[in-house]
Amino acid sequence: MKKLVGYITASYPENSFTVDLALNMKEAGVDILELGIPFSDPVADGPVIEKANLLALQKGFKLKDLFEVSSKIAPNIDTLWMGYLNPFYHYGMENFMQKAKEFGISGEIIPDLPFEEALAYQKLAAKYEQALIAFVAPTHTKERIAQIVKDAKKFIYMVAYAGITGSGKSEDLTEIIKTVKENTKTPLYIGFGVDEKTCKEKAIGVDGVIVGSAFVKYLIDDSLSYNEKINKICLIAKEIKGKINE
Repeated sequence: MKKLVGYITASYPENSFTVDLALNMKEAGVDILELGIPFSDPVADGPVIEKANLLALQKGFKLKDLFEVSSKIAPNIDTLWMGYLNPFYHYGMENFMQKAKEFGISGEIIPDLPFEEALAYQKLAAKYEQALIAFVAPTHTKERIAQIVKDAKKFIYMVAYAGITGSGKSEDLTEIIKTVKENTKTPLYIGFGVDEKTCKEKAIGVDGVIVGSAFVKYLIDDSLSYNEKINKICLIAKEIKGKINE
């Protein structure tokens, strides 16, 4: 069965809501939760997730909030932290990974951490039983892809197009998928532009999909009550999980 990875921004509108949403997403078919760490300059993300980051920061998000929600979420659903390098660097990568292991977090997704720099943290990741998720993109050569995926842990994040999340572009990824599969048995999941309309087509040839903006647009819709936000996000999750496994 193909996996569904769901991204939400931590602590918006508040910590208790994030916990409730995460647990309901698991019941709706989300296999892995990508818990976003709010940051002022989320360079890989489009306007929807960027707004969620800004709103969370305006409400006073601190790392203690991430740790609080993680302690309640990670024991119940496979959870990764998704964030940009700056907060990890300033808190200390080892401190972050130590906290991750303490709460049961299984890995980190850091889009602005280049592959070569990530290699320097691999021993640290192994020490704290963390997976630093590797990225492959349409701009990579076959040789580059083979190098990146060789020792990839947990899953490989395939960027569906050159650009930012949520923009809905489309590229032919057949050769990239083939190259990845020839060089590793690690599962390959596709992200960027995946929603209930595109998920079935994007899931062809891969082991799962990563969905962010399609969920977060309801997270930041403050015309909705908390229950309405949860219900809408979970309906989309069920629909996507069903479609990718038809």
